[in-house]
Amino acid sequence: MSLDDERNDGLFGGSGETRTRLPEGEGGGDDVYGGARRSGRSGRSSSRSLVTVVGVVVLLIAAIAFANRGGDESSAGGGDGKKSDTSPTAPSGTKPVGGKNSGIPSGFAHDEQGAQSAAANYAVALGSAEMFDKDQRHGIVNTVYTPDEATKRQSSLDKVYSGEKFLTSIGLNADGSAPKNTKFVSRIIPVGTKATKFSGDRASVEIWYSSLFGLAGEDTKNPVSESWFTNTYELRWVDGDWKVADFRQKDGPVPVGRDQRASTADDMAKAVEQFGGFTYAR
Repeated sequence: MSLDDERNDGLFGGSGETRTRLPEGEGGGDDVYGGARRSGRSGRSSSRSLVTVVGVVVLLIAAIAFANRGGDESSAGGGDGKKSDTSPTAPSGTKPVGGKNSGIPSGFAHDEQGAQSAAANYAVALGSAEMFDKDQRHGIVNTVYTPDEATKRQSSLDKVYSGEKFLTSIGLNADGSAPKNTKFVSRIIPVGTKATKFSGDRASVEIWYSSLFGLAGEDTKNPVSESWFTNTYELRWVDGDWKVADFRQKDGPVPVGRDQRASTADDMAKAVEQFGGFTYAR
């Protein structure tokens, strides 16, 4: 198995290779996080920005008006009166999970929504920086996977995560630590989930998410970049909770990037330290 295969086969929950366009530095600056906006912008940029702002305001007004209609179900499904086939991730009224195992939410409901919530939380754990610490990784794997699957995966994951070639390729030291004056970032942000199959003790759940991965530091060659993936988790109900039996990963869908200035290395490191992750439940 090649290095690229190891990074893109879903072992890390979404730290695969991606092509990133970095901003140009202002006045010859070297900060790969900061710098000027992309070149080639015409004098119409301010006009486009104004149109964008106006459009957003209009959409917000429309959304507020819709929300204040008082839940008129007769018009909620469009002109043909048909209910949408989509199932948006929204509060269901079911009490969120309260238990935790190795810091990961546990005790999910034995239903379709519980399976989706489990998949979202497990994706966050599998894509976290804690996976690069042996003891924490073992706890995550034992919590997330079915007992049989956890036993099979531990040794292969240990081999990959302790591989000097892999660690140095992503900018870490050979022992897995971040270089001096840098902050290692590995985080998954779920955008939405859907259950494609559900039958009692088995569920197949897709989760679409954004992944932040890299090193926040002034001199790093591996700056924090964003990637987009969709994972499909095969879940089994084992010992009173959902567990992962297998999963697949594919790229995208990837949105068009906005013309925004990249943050400085210091701002990125502070953001990761100050903003914690979420417990996902429906």
